[in-house]
Amino acid sequence: MARLPGHRLVEGNSDVTKETVVITCPVCYQECELKDGQLGKCRVRQRKGDSIESLVYGKVVAEHVDPIEKKPIYHVLPGSLSYSIATPGCNFRCLHCQNSSISQVSVKQNLDLVTTDRLPQQIVAAAKAGGCDSISYTYVEPTVFLEFAYDCCVGARDEGLKNIFVSNGYMSRRTLVQLAPVLTAMNIDLKSFRDSFYQQVCGAKLQPVLENIRGCVELGVWLEVTTLIIPGLNDSDEELAQIAAFLSAINRRIPWHVTAFYPTYKMSDRKMTPPATLERARRIGHEQGLHHVYTGNIPGVKGANSVCHFCGEQVISRFGFHLTDNRLVNGNCPGCGNSFPGVWR
Repeated sequence: MARLPGHRLVEGNSDVTKETVVITCPVCYQECELKDGQLGKCRVRQRKGDSIESLVYGKVVAEHVDPIEKKPIYHVLPGSLSYSIATPGCNFRCLHCQNSSISQVSVKQNLDLVTTDRLPQQIVAAAKAGGCDSISYTYVEPTVFLEFAYDCCVGARDEGLKNIFVSNGYMSRRTLVQLAPVLTAMNIDLKSFRDSFYQQVCGAKLQPVLENIRGCVELGVWLEVTTLIIPGLNDSDEELAQIAAFLSAINRRIPWHVTAFYPTYKMSDRKMTPPATLERARRIGHEQGLHHVYTGNIPGVKGANSVCHFCGEQVISRFGFHLTDNRLVNGNCPGCGNSFPGVWR
């Protein structure tokens, strides 16, 4: 599945010459219009003839066994391990990217120097050998290596493993529909509720991300949402309330992770997020009706534990990325017996 058919856009009529014909890459909402030989904005997908081809199929640049909580995913198999992989590339240009050394690269560089060739069955076998219950497609935007991720997902599903996408939420509707049957869960970064932030900081737009958040819920993919809070950019009460209200209107049981920013990449001059800001965001999330709001990236800050919305019982305890206690009984609260939302087996 290394080649994905494109959609041919012909400008005008049959008099248009071959040189003016472009193909729109159908994988994400960047909708790159490519002439033959051109790279997309992700810099790892290229038009070749009448198709758009992935140039990073099986070229793995990161491969680790992580706690599933690191994704962060809190309501899927808590305390389990997730085999986490990435190829180079990304369709965003985030100024605060924490993984810029692997996301902001191009096939114009010699990728063979920094990647290892892997087959999907090798990834699945490594996940099982590592004692993992899932495979996470993470570190960069996995949509840019869609074909490889999809093939790994199919192999993982057939071997009884879960599949998790950690995404910026910019895949096309077509891609989301294609992925949904083989995905267990997705964590989408909702970086801001302002389109100007997305354009200036990420090189993207807000609306497609909102559509894919709705789409995940509609298609039955377990969804968790993360907002990295950057002081002075997306930390106002108004914006945090807008994000929380949007999620709450879709489903109040969507877990919302509010996480701390650390100076990095092209925002190395900014200050890190203070713990009080995360606590304020958590309070705002609850005020807007969300049942599960978590603070992250600062171990020990109140807000890492899972609490039953109905009776207030603490059902899952965590410190950092590590589970310290899980009191769920077959996915139910031990205090009141109500179902706790998530994927527990």
